[in-house]
Amino acid sequence: MEYTKIGNIKIKKTAVLAPMAGVADRAYRILNREFGASYTVSELISAKGLCYSDKKTEELCRITEKERPCALQLFGSEPEFIKKAVKIINQYSPDIIDINMGCPVPKVAGNGSGAALMKNTELSAEIVRAAVSEANVPVTVKIRKGWDENSVNAAEFAYAMEKAGAAAITVHGRTRNQMYSGKSDIEIIKEVKKAVSVPVIGNGDVASLEDCLKMYEHTGCDLVMIGRATYGNPWIFKEIDDYFEGRTFTPPDLDTRLETMLYHIRLALSDKPEHIAIQEARKHAAWYLTGMYGAAAFRAKCYSLSSYDDAVRLAEEFKELQLRNTHK
Repeated sequence: MEYTKIGNIKIKKTAVLAPMAGVADRAYRILNREFGASYTVSELISAKGLCYSDKKTEELCRITEKERPCALQLFGSEPEFIKKAVKIINQYSPDIIDINMGCPVPKVAGNGSGAALMKNTELSAEIVRAAVSEANVPVTVKIRKGWDENSVNAAEFAYAMEKAGAAAITVHGRTRNQMYSGKSDIEIIKEVKKAVSVPVIGNGDVASLEDCLKMYEHTGCDLVMIGRATYGNPWIFKEIDDYFEGRTFTPPDLDTRLETMLYHIRLALSDKPEHIAIQEARKHAAWYLTGMYGAAAFRAKCYSLSSYDDAVRLAEEFKELQLRNTHK
């Protein structure tokens, strides 16, 4: 088994879980680590929110041993706030601190943070230097291909971030203007890998073992990051891990899929107040059923879950539907 080192943090060279706001919370990270994700990254944490002692923001910083190695991901556009936020984050003992310079959503990029930073290389380098000056752990940066097709600058931008002290670069192969549509450009990840000497993490359109292998082989990247393909599908990490460990992968049967869905909800309930955990579990429940017979009709039931018992009943009903369909 090969490993990649980011600073002094050793990470299995299989696949890592992407940071996804509103999805990759603590329960999600624990679950995917158990299934073989070799590294996890937190949801977006506002540097300003931390500096102003926002309790919700601080809660995002807590890391359990089961999630490690785990990075806390900061966003912000002012070096002084990033510097103060890193000082606060140190207390939570992350393995890595990641600076987001790739988020395309208007709420983040519209305020000069996230992907908007790719339009200002000098400010971005200043932000990295500020973070590195306070961090007790490696500082990494997540970027995109560029702001739009007329400003594709990932390779030179990544080089500038390395010079400023970044210990690794994650590249999503879409521009900010593409958001999550269209195709991710694998070539830009290859270009970034050639431009820098620190580890490069390739991200975008990895939806299978084959996509993961292609990303490694074509770009020469050091790690592969998976995001949306993990929705209701932690088995993608198991399949990749089994491949690299020389084991035979067995796809999940119906019972395994439904048991994992319920286990995921229990993990969320152990970490958050019930009304919040169940509300967030609705989308996850729908994702676990995707692609199976009658899933579309069950979606409304998923989105009306109000307790764990409801989820158990949903699983039982869905199982009965599958069995009836099999015996037709």
